[in-house]
Amino acid sequence: MRVLCVAEKPSIAKSISQILSGGQYNTSQTRSKFIKNYEFDYPQTDSFFTVTCVAGHLTSNDFSDAHRKWNSCDPFDLFDAPVETFIPSDKKAIEENLLAQARRADMLMIWTDCDREGEHIGLEIVRVCKKAKRNIDVKRARFSAIIAQQIHRAAQNPVELDRAQAASVEARILLDLKVGSAFTRMQTLTLQSQFAQLSEGNNVVSYGPCQFPTLGFVVQKYNLVKAFVSEPFWYIYLSLVREGEGTVFTWKRGHVFDRDVAISLYDFVLSTLPDVPARVTKVTRKETKKWKPLPLTTVELQKAGSRLLRLAPKKVLDIAEKLYQQGFLSYPRTETDQFDPQFDFMSLLQKQTVDPAWGAYATRLTTEDTFMPPRKGKNNDKAHPPIHPTAHVATLAGDEKRVYEFITRRFLASCSRDALGWQTTVDLECGREYFSATVPPSRALGR
Repeated sequence: MRVLCVAEKPSIAKSISQILSGGQYNTSQTRSKFIKNYEFDYPQTDSFFTVTCVAGHLTSNDFSDAHRKWNSCDPFDLFDAPVETFIPSDKKAIEENLLAQARRADMLMIWTDCDREGEHIGLEIVRVCKKAKRNIDVKRARFSAIIAQQIHRAAQNPVELDRAQAASVEARILLDLKVGSAFTRMQTLTLQSQFAQLSEGNNVVSYGPCQFPTLGFVVQKYNLVKAFVSEPFWYIYLSLVREGEGTVFTWKRGHVFDRDVAISLYDFVLSTLPDVPARVTKVTRKETKKWKPLPLTTVELQKAGSRLLRLAPKKVLDIAEKLYQQGFLSYPRTETDQFDPQFDFMSLLQKQTVDPAWGAYATRLTTEDTFMPPRKGKNNDKAHPPIHPTAHVATLAGDEKRVYEFITRRFLASCSRDALGWQTTVDLECGREYFSATVPPSRALGR
């Protein structure tokens, strides 16, 4: 049986071919300088595989000539206007390759990313291939990481393409086109008649279904900041310095907005010293716990990357996707924050035991009674597990190394016990004013 495998991008096609063929494959160039075909036998399913790819979405959408020009119709007519789907000229070489390979194949196996967008790209591939061979059998390879175990399992156990998810993406694409085009034309044409500077050149006042609400949030926050009126306040600062270390006590009143009242209270406290020294009224010592982090999702990765690594959210995700394509990380676009009960943690932890920085800790997780299954969040997209390392790598540098290290350390932390310690709170009275200080945890039972 001849199987045509189509991935979403060239790097994935090459990685899949290397894994499935054991590195023994033939390569041929296509008319597209970015696309290659890889051919090899796959005895596990008694098949001959041809692996190729597209370069993201294969099709584009636009209005017909009757509605494409700005002054051809009323902007609101675009909501009911027909939309044409076509393959742009820069993707024609990819289409030709798919048509040629589909004619020789018995089965089409989709290897696009396993998310909604990937399902839609898969459907685009199916529509092209069925032009060449109407009765070609269509299957979908489902995987979350570019590692041998998952790739072989996906090749040997293909599933059906999720056409409902593909349809949802198609609906969103059409809505974006119609809503964006209608409101952009309406805004631009209306404002051009009122503002001369908009009539000069090709100035456009664009509207996007996502961008416009975001602009609303920005403007709302800007107005709140501009409208904020700061108000001075005062408080009594008390600290105890011993052996070079200081402990700051918080005033129980918090702060007061009346300067005269603050000065009166402060003067009274000073008047009692040193005749009436500060007095400890209560010491509370209790065990405290710090929960280990939840498994990592895309949003949390981007937030942490911005806060801790000082990287732009888009750059963090771009780096994570590159590491995924190289087989070092699981698929980085996921909202799932809970692992499957049958997930194999130990094999992944074992791969990290060779690292000079965290290898000893990973070893303790695999050999001592310190491993605890990760916490379960509330989200499960049923497509991909949380983001985690799939292999150990020591050759990364720069931002790629920082992102990989964060994801790996987060994974190790999620497999650990919760942090435990003692927290001591000291209540103090000085000049009839009350203060308190909390001493940081002094005992760690988990890391």
